[in-house]
Amino acid sequence: MLLLKRYGWVLIVVLFFVIVWRVNPEEEAMIVDEASADPMLEEQSTADGISGQDVKSGWVVVDVKGEVVNPGIYEMDQGTRVNDAINMAGGMTERADETSVNLALKVQDEMVILVSENGVETDEELVEEEYSSSSKPSDSLVRINQATSEEIQVLQGIGPSKADAIVQYREENGWFNNAEDLLEVSGIGEKTLEQIKEKIQVP
Repeated sequence: MLLLKRYGWVLIVVLFFVIVWRVNPEEEAMIVDEASADPMLEEQSTADGISGQDVKSGWVVVDVKGEVVNPGIYEMDQGTRVNDAINMAGGMTERADETSVNLALKVQDEMVILVSENGVETDEELVEEEYSSSSKPSDSLVRINQATSEEIQVLQGIGPSKADAIVQYREENGWFNNAEDLLEVSGIGEKTLEQIKEKIQVP
């Protein structure tokens, strides 16, 4: 009894620390569980990662215009073709010129797909007459925003590769607003532009 009275306070202190030690691990576990369930922390974890789940990798956005049923902005899987984008826009209208776009071309992000309207019959006959002759009349102009690759090749200094580059640039970026816009096409320089400037019609 004498020892209990003398060292009783020591036992009380020891018991207090034992109780505190047993309670703290449970409190720490609760804190960890609450932190893992915190939506703010989950969002932060997502933001710190390489990409969030709401970001679609491998997708591109294209602008389909002109003679299609439902013109507009469309999101597509990367690697699909222009033909797929046109079908997504409801297909071509009856007035569409199917030769105005390369249907086999792969779509790219921010690409403009412009389906031109078919010219009237008299215009088509005139074009055929102009380009069937090896000696092209001096007053005839190449409509650079509507002409096919073969039609563009009649211009001086324009071969198949440059003509295809002009058509591809036009399909991806829209119509040329002036002759100087052709300088943005790969392979077209100042010298080439001077040779064809007076032989083209823009727009």
